[in-house]
Amino acid sequence: MSVEKVKAYFRSVGREKDVIELKLSSATVQLAAEHLHVEPERIAKTLAFRGENKEGAMLVVMAGDAKIDNKKFRHEFGFKAHMLSPEETLELVGHAVGGVCPFGLTHDWPVFMDESLKRFETVFPACGSSNSAIELTIDDLYSLGNGKSWVNACKGWQDEPEA
Repeated sequence: MSVEKVKAYFRSVGREKDVIELKLSSATVQLAAEHLHVEPERIAKTLAFRGENKEGAMLVVMAGDAKIDNKKFRHEFGFKAHMLSPEETLELVGHAVGGVCPFGLTHDWPVFMDESLKRFETVFPACGSSNSAIELTIDDLYSLGNGKSWVNACKGWQDEPEA
């Protein structure tokens, strides 16, 4: 079970007790925010994309109110954004949609953190299931989530003119 793999990861870094398991689903940003009693934008959602050369996977962690901006994504990574299907996500990443996170991955895929997260002191990413989360500082999210780099690949989270 994916949440058990994530809990084992957090146990190895002394943070297992911080994993929150809810009785209700937190599979969407809105549900997670409602059940965790926080603003939706503080939910750190993780999306899985096909990697460079259309092989493997890569993850982008972003604020709950952010959306991938195709033009920014292409600028950051040099290729068009192609989200993995739910089946591909489970197979390649090891977490089902609704519980995707940068912890306890099946493979050592690159994880990128979007600038939209930097507005907050703490955020709440999932922990491998559709009813789990953990509150982490932005620095802890980056280090524990094995962040490769900060990117600017999203829109919708700030007042910016549409290009």
